[in-house]
Amino acid sequence: MNKSELISAIATEAKISKTDAKKALDAFIAVTGETLKKGDKITLVGFGTFSVVKKPARTGRNPRTKAAIKIPAKTVAKFKPGSELSELVK
Repeated sequence: MNKSELISAIATEAKISKTDAKKALDAFIAVTGETLKKGDKITLVGFGTFSVVKKPARTGRNPRTKAAIKIPAKTVAKFKPGSELSELVK
């Protein structure tokens, strides 16, 4: 499912216009990004938790040449599904 299909599904499920569904989804994405950028986490009970994890620098290998390469440290977003979401997927 891509973003436009998700917007259509949200609009249908919530019985709102696609424009309002797009605004809501864009707002959710923006707020989530800002919150994670600050280092905070977002917990939606039953759905899951969005958090930030700091990955340390490490040494990797180029699969073609087998040469060692340095992979820099970075901060990545992480999602851990909640119990209700896990049950829906089973």
